[in-house]
Amino acid sequence: MKLSGNSKKLERLLERNTGKAIADFNMIEAGDVVMVCLSGGKDSYTLLKVLTALQRRAPIDFKIIAMNLDQKQPGFPGHILPEYLQALGIEHHIVAEDTYSIVQEKIPVGKTTCSLCSRLRRGIIYRTAKELGATKIALGHHRDDIVETLFLNLFFGGKLKTMPPKLVTDDKENIVIRPLAYCKERDISRYARALEFPIIPCNLCGSQDNLQRQRVKQMLTDWEQQYPGRTESIFTAMQQVVPSHLLDSSLFDFQGLTQDTEVDEGDIAFDPQL
Repeated sequence: MKLSGNSKKLERLLERNTGKAIADFNMIEAGDVVMVCLSGGKDSYTLLKVLTALQRRAPIDFKIIAMNLDQKQPGFPGHILPEYLQALGIEHHIVAEDTYSIVQEKIPVGKTTCSLCSRLRRGIIYRTAKELGATKIALGHHRDDIVETLFLNLFFGGKLKTMPPKLVTDDKENIVIRPLAYCKERDISRYARALEFPIIPCNLCGSQDNLQRQRVKQMLTDWEQQYPGRTESIFTAMQQVVPSHLLDSSLFDFQGLTQDTEVDEGDIAFDPQL
């Protein structure tokens, strides 16, 4: 598809931000087999498109395999992704697992299904990665997902943590990467519209009302409208953590603190301009 000038600029921005994240966190190395998890949403389509573009220009060789999990929810158009990937000539693997029936059986009507659905999906993805010989599992989470997860853990989990750009799974068998970590959701949305990706909406859990993530997303949207740049500031803060000005004794030796201890930022709790 021929892109307009603005869309080309947007494409270059997404590729540049993705390339920077890959380099900053050493996400992809020579010889890697990267399994890109493709859901049919705007984020995973963008991830696949940007990674294949970077693959062509990369100074190292790595392989991409697209993977989709068909969870057998009613109305899922199972033909769309295979046809799309075949048309692009991208190697792909479709896994059909009826997690929908399991979720419906285990979760009472009206309750949120996301947690169980996510656990089931994660297990299948990890298993498939091993079967395909993938060395990296690429997910389509972006900057806004990472910020939202920070507040979900803060408000509802009592922890100061979020989605890391790179992690090793608990069984030590897989490395998960999030190459879109530096990309803004609004840029991804605009790009997806420009390229007219064949979006497949999630009617299993993503359409449920009143999810906590949706509430946090709305909170951040309202903040951003009132104070433009706030989301970027929060994201930057996650890259500039000062353990000596928090309360976690496992990260900073408060008990052993003396006048001779070197402490980042000293006694300045807030920058002067604040």
